[in-house]
Amino acid sequence: MAAFVRGTEGEGPARDDPAAARNASVAARDAVLPDGCMDLLWTRGRLLVAGPDTRPHIPDGVPGGWAGVRFYPGTAPAYLGVPADELRDRRVELAELWPAAEVRRLTARIDAAADPVAALEGLALRRAAEAEPPDPLLGEVVAALDAGRPVAETADRLGLGARRLHRRSLAAFGYGPKTLARVLRLQRALALARDGVPFAETALRAGFADQAHLARDVRELAGAPLGELVGHR
Repeated sequence: MAAFVRGTEGEGPARDDPAAARNASVAARDAVLPDGCMDLLWTRGRLLVAGPDTRPHIPDGVPGGWAGVRFYPGTAPAYLGVPADELRDRRVELAELWPAAEVRRLTARIDAAADPVAALEGLALRRAAEAEPPDPLLGEVVAALDAGRPVAETADRLGLGARRLHRRSLAAFGYGPKTLARVLRLQRALALARDGVPFAETALRAGFADQAHLARDVRELAGAPLGELVGHR
């Protein structure tokens, strides 16, 4: 589990406004980008769940910001008790998923903790220990697609068939395996580009047909050119 990226709300640039364009570039770097994960989020007085994204998300600006734990792709539904596709591109109050009285008690405990982030991590770890473990096959799906294996080959290799893989992917990841493969490829490309790999080489090594394909996919999934995103980690 990794810390949630903090951010603030931003608005799109006004046309022909250089200052607004600069602000939009900052917003692009601050955005939470699709990565196949789900998050358990805390800000004082609130606990939320962030579903899997298919587009960039700018976190709401709140006093003190946000903190969170990020669940590896496919694991959160087992821990949180909700199919991932029901939360796709959504931020939902935890009280909508768990009993409200329990959520109030947990929120008060984290608010009062000397280290709220550690308290939040403790909550996630306890929940993971109490829940049934995620299907290990889901990890194999992620590993295969992240290695660039085609969806059909992955389905055959795991003995699932294309339709079963799609159904299981919706519940576990929030979208089908083709979208998951695109999201994981986006993250590979971002990691390479942030390490200083030239964009043309990034496209080749990440599994894109060419640099133009990379540029289109980054625009569609991240909402900004790759050059504006390389400073976002």
